Amino acid sequence: MTVSSARDRLRIAVAGLGAIARTAHLPLLERRRDLFEVTALCDLSPGALADVGARYGVPDKDRHASTEALLAGGGFDAVLLLTSGSHGPAAEAALRAGYAVLCEKPLAFTRAEADRIAEAERAQRRGPRLMVGYMKQYDPAARRLAALLGEAGGADAVRSAEVCVLHPTGGDQLAFARLPAPCDDLDAEALAVLREQDAALTDAALGSDATEATRSLYHTVLGSISHDLSLLRMVTGAPTSVELAETWGASAAGPGSVELSGGLPGGARYTIRWHFLPSHASYRETFALHHETGSLHLAFPSPYLMNAPTVLTETAAGAGEGPHAERRAEYRSVTEAFEEELVAFHAMVTDGTPPRTGAAGAAEDLLTAQRAVAAYAARHQLPCEGEAASA
Repeated sequence: MTVSSARDRLRIAVAGLGAIARTAHLPLLERRRDLFEVTALCDLSPGALADVGARYGVPDKDRHASTEALLAGGGFDAVLLLTSGSHGPAAEAALRAGYAVLCEKPLAFTRAEADRIAEAERAQRRGPRLMVGYMKQYDPAARRLAALLGEAGGADAVRSAEVCVLHPTGGDQLAFARLPAPCDDLDAEALAVLREQDAALTDAALGSDATEATRSLYHTVLGSISHDLSLLRMVTGAPTSVELAETWGASAAGPGSVELSGGLPGGARYTIRWHFLPSHASYRETFALHHETGSLHLAFPSPYLMNAPTVLTETAAGAGEGPHAERRAEYRSVTEAFEEELVAFHAMVTDGTPPRTGAAGAAEDLLTAQRAVAAYAARHQLPCEGEAASA
């Protein structure tokens, strides 16, 4: 990969200085100093701003307590939105202010937000300006899976897609990183406003009478299962239906388990099983496609382990070895998916290269999440209103 000149470096503002910023984005932005320079920060915590600002050399005047202040302050070319909750209002505001945006999932909680974001991007008249952070789409093993599927006949050859995620607690996943304890200096009033905003958006998506079970299902799909939806979109197209949505095992420790199944373009089927397991030793995620002439199987490491390989196993009929022979090949790469995503973001901003997911792809994932809620509500005779009622 060629090293860019200084004029090609993007000045980056990072909004949200939590675990994903400290374990992935900030270290990789520093690693890729040929492409990026961190020039502004934003977080509700003064302590986090001081710590990260000192580490990455961001002056006091460029450390902000709100995205509104960040956007008003300027001094950067693009924004990384790594805050919690819906990113819809901040993403729309950043686009309307003229900045390119790399936004962690979920982009938004409602399809209406996604529509406004798409309109704000079009209003810039500068080509693609928004990337949604589905780093698994940039994983070299996932890209190779897509290429191998193309050689086997593409999406029309797929019979089924099967996903299983074993999800431990965030603390267990992050213990190796030895991050500082979360700061307890957050602006309580500002935090309350953001939480009220997110609650109102969830009401708009599901209806104000939505139960805790349906809300939990919705945010599990948007916050985690959406990664697997992004892979489906990349290789088969978005699900055409959600025919079964079920949850079980929820407790005070977490959301329990989720199962989704339904149709894919071309008549194939998918099944996703996601399990939050507080006592499980480590993160595990598998994504398997079975097609007319073989199978393709991805095994992902914990997303917080930089440069840990994703393993792709290809199984196919053994050429020239008889009708019952099987050929197996394994592919792995230590190229970091988060880094590849950042490089692709740079290419989007500087060259206009379209991202793998923009506002339209995020809207498809919102639609699938709302269809999941509608299927679950119908199965259990629960209220389903808002956008989900027409999903």
